Amino acid sequence: MNIVVREAAIEDAQLIAHLTRTCWTDKVAATSSGHHESSERVCNDLMQGGGFVLLLDDEPVGSVRWLPLDTENNCWEMLRMGVLPAFRGEALSQHLLEAVIHAAQASGIEELRLGVRSDQPRLLDLYAAFEFELAPELEYSHANPNEPPPHVMRRFLKN
Repeated sequence: MNIVVREAAIEDAQLIAHLTRTCWTDKVAATSSGHHESSERVCNDLMQGGGFVLLLDDEPVGSVRWLPLDTENNCWEMLRMGVLPAFRGEALSQHLLEAVIHAAQASGIEELRLGVRSDQPRLLDLYAAFEFELAPELEYSHANPNEPPPHVMRRFLKN
């Protein structure tokens, strides 16, 4: 099993939109905007922030993105991390998470944030294992206003 995490390029926008929609199917509530992910939105996110594509034996099986926060200097907000259903249970998402952490550190970013949907509390433990802590005082800037607010988690980085 050959695992590669590569930086996403603008040309990956359609692939990442497809990966996101497929990862959300039967996993995330139907009301999530991830089910309607567009290549235009992905392209915009990649231009403003960045992303990674996870490859397993040269096959794209997952992705993640991040955006800088307008209101906070040196802070990125992670979004839309997912692994295709056929490849779950192999701890592959940790490779995406670690890639974002390392990219943030290399860029001098001091803090990472992410939102955990209220209907997916089991993910809180996953992120806690990577030193993310609940931050109930924060709001997730990419929260869907038509859904309950997600749990915000943060990790301060040592550069």
